[in-house]
Amino acid sequence: MEGFGNYLMAVMETGGLFAPLLFISFHLLRPLFFLPVVFICISGGILFGAVAGTLYSLIGITLSSILFYFIVNKMPKSIKKFMKLKSKIVGQRSAFTTSQIALLRLIPFIHFHLLSLCLLEVSAGFKDYTKSSLLSNIPLAFVYTSIGQWISNLTPLYIFVFLVVLLPFLYLLRRKEIIIKWQEFFPVHTKESI
Repeated sequence: MEGFGNYLMAVMETGGLFAPLLFISFHLLRPLFFLPVVFICISGGILFGAVAGTLYSLIGITLSSILFYFIVNKMPKSIKKFMKLKSKIVGQRSAFTTSQIALLRLIPFIHFHLLSLCLLEVSAGFKDYTKSSLLSNIPLAFVYTSIGQWISNLTPLYIFVFLVVLLPFLYLLRRKEIIIKWQEFFPVHTKESI
């Protein structure tokens, strides 16, 4: 992913007037490369700044959601499978509001199109889905693009200090496991030991 990020930065920096169009197209191609939405939004903040990056990310994410709508509606058997998978993950009786989905989109570990599927389930039609999708994408684009803008304004000294402060937390929050072998926990008694 780091190599792709470097490639993305190089293309955007040399793109000139076409850079916003290239950036929006990366949002549309993002699912093919298995890139998280957060990565592209942070890249937009680094490349274009908070305001323009948010606008370009919002356009790209919304177009990606619209593309998802058309792809899913062209495959009715697949949507039934997706709905079964969604009911296993989220639950059968849970229907989210647009505000709840907007908050869930801020969590980077929840799949973007799973939440689009939840929006599709509660929307009346294409117009309602597009409106709900646009509204739920605004916080995502704004927050993560602003983080990208913040990162781009840091000096190398501040980045180094931030990493030095972060390292003890990585150690303290590590997974603490003790491995006990079966023979140590349940000693085997032989006839000689009895």
